[in-house]
Amino acid sequence: MKTLHLLRHAKSSWSQPGLADRERGLNKRGRRDAPRMGAALATQVTAISIAVSPARRAQLTLDGLCQGWPALAALPHVTDEGLYTFASEDVLSWIQAQDDSRSELFIIGHNPAFTELINALAGRWELDNLPTCAYARLDLDAGHWREVGPGCAELAQTLLPRLLDEG
Repeated sequence: MKTLHLLRHAKSSWSQPGLADRERGLNKRGRRDAPRMGAALATQVTAISIAVSPARRAQLTLDGLCQGWPALAALPHVTDEGLYTFASEDVLSWIQAQDDSRSELFIIGHNPAFTELINALAGRWELDNLPTCAYARLDLDAGHWREVGPGCAELAQTLLPRLLDEG
């Protein structure tokens, strides 16, 4: 049994239209949501090392998560070029290539890749859209990452920033 944790990057800024996509930062809502999600996830998920897209908005999302989740901040995280993709097939290939010594993976990345991946792995339509800074946990019926594929997952949990207390 493997577990996949997915977190879509927080809301990105479009204030500089000429900026390259991978260089866009977070807007005000994104900077607010990431620490709030970190604090909420800290009460529900064991902190593990995160693999993150090199896009600036994904990197800043990880920084925000760590602000709200001190145990996460203490861990090493990995930036992986292979996660700067909008295609679910690319993310699936990345997952299938991971070392089986890890029973859980936590990834920060992009849509539509994450929404499409969730629906494909569940083998049915689960989500219309994984919103920005939203979290999803999939329980996978696979003993090895290379076995992960369509229909092997149960969407076990979602957490959306809009449902968190303003606290």
